[in-house]
Amino acid sequence: MGVFTVPIRVENLEDGRSADLDATVDTAATYTFVGEDILDRLGVERAGQRTFELGDNRVVDYPIGYARLRVNGDQVIALVVFGPEDTEPLLGATTLELLSLGADPVNGRLVQVRASL
Repeated sequence: MGVFTVPIRVENLEDGRSADLDATVDTAATYTFVGEDILDRLGVERAGQRTFELGDNRVVDYPIGYARLRVNGDQVIALVVFGPEDTEPLLGATTLELLSLGADPVNGRLVQVRASL
């Protein structure tokens, strides 16, 4: 699958502080992953911790929280993972599904898809 990035905006739910980022679209990642330095600066609150398996089979624990994510002119409140400082942002499958977006890796863009009920 081709790798591509898209612009996203991450916002604090309480006061709207935001950051515009370029996130790699990663349909193999369950959740959206952003560096803790950015999420902390925005005041996104930690809401717990989850265990994750990385691509190299390592198992790690990371804090999670909730933020408003704006992608392609639409928005959703979604779970975000607090990655290590200076982590490259990843736009994960759950966020894409909530926004009814799919990856078009050939053309390096997101496309609207029908959600299933």
